[in-house]
Amino acid sequence: QVQLVERGGGLVQPGGSLRLSCVASSRLSFYHKAWYRQAPGKQRELVAAVTWGGTTNYTDSAKGRFTISRDNAKNTVYLQLNSLKPEDTAVYYCNANLGSSEHWGQGTQVTVSS
Repeated sequence: QVQLVERGGGLVQPGGSLRLSCVASSRLSFYHKAWYRQAPGKQRELVAAVTWGGTTNYTDSAKGRFTISRDNAKNTVYLQLNSLKPEDTAVYYCNANLGSSEHWGQGTQVTVSS
């Protein structure tokens, strides 16, 4: 059973930064990785994704502020969050997918508030 464990969430003031990490219990080098988030009362949405080859993709809300990266040697994917806004408040989930195989982490809370 593959496990994904997110870390790095917390409370930060507007304009601040956080770095989320997601460690996989198994080597998932050929899996595509992504970060999603879900705010209270809203559907889960994609934030950023990185293919197994390193190609990145961001939603409009993340472009220019967030950076996704991966370290296959450490079985880890990161999400650097900069210039955070109150509307970024959500539970952030790590996702690994390859074809019909998909795995999710338990989520980490990010709260942006003064």
